[in-house]
Amino acid sequence: MSKKLVFFDIDGTLYNEEKKLPQSAKESIQQLKDQGHEVAIATGRSPFNITEIRKELEIDNYVSFNGQYVVLNGQVIYKNPINTSALKELTNYSTKNQHPIVYLDHEDMKGNVESHTMLEKAVGSLNVSGKVGYDPLYHQDREIYQSFLIYRDEDQVDYKSAFPQLDFIRWHEYAVDVLPAGGSKAVGIQAAMNHFGIAPEHVYAFGDGLNDIEMLSFVKNSVAMGNAHEKAKSAAKYVTKHVDEDGIAYGLELVGLLK
Repeated sequence: MSKKLVFFDIDGTLYNEEKKLPQSAKESIQQLKDQGHEVAIATGRSPFNITEIRKELEIDNYVSFNGQYVVLNGQVIYKNPINTSALKELTNYSTKNQHPIVYLDHEDMKGNVESHTMLEKAVGSLNVSGKVGYDPLYHQDREIYQSFLIYRDEDQVDYKSAFPQLDFIRWHEYAVDVLPAGGSKAVGIQAAMNHFGIAPEHVYAFGDGLNDIEMLSFVKNSVAMGNAHEKAKSAAKYVTKHVDEDGIAYGLELVGLLK
């Protein structure tokens, strides 16, 4: 079998709602590695918030920040920070709307408010060990690869129209990721494909969320989880079972990578 490159989202794909990794998923990924395939994470999370799962699965390849920061075998091979001027304008605009903003680079995340209930609930839903620190100037003189804003859809603030140079993707009822326009997991995956020299027909991807749509549309052998958003299912070539119903193992069998 030719060498494959297989990408896995984390939340809702590898992790279930309790942020637990099913044993069948862990065993399946080990089988892929034993067969000589390259396995990678493709997530909206930051590098410092995927350390635990990378250690558990022994994965050294990852597309983080929804494609803006790609590391393969410990080497940064692609990065796409948010435009400094656009981020400054966004900060001013969101502050006027009383919507907190958090800045993330590859090392840490800092917000422009010391505490905020909605912010704490959104970050708490990720079940990560780190907390958002306070530094309203953190975005200055740093490469910020992703930010997130704290607001609800019912607040009815149209950030996309105000900032066409940025993309906004909701991942929590209180939180929206901010990326450079056109940035996505698909772009990061393309960079990884180029680096490894693996053809499109040998690339696979598993996802479930709205931030996986570009990835599932781009990758020829794409698999949406049974618990995926309907738009993600529509974008994928295949649909597997729910994450808690051995969805990863079943999906890998579905596409012929495991028996």
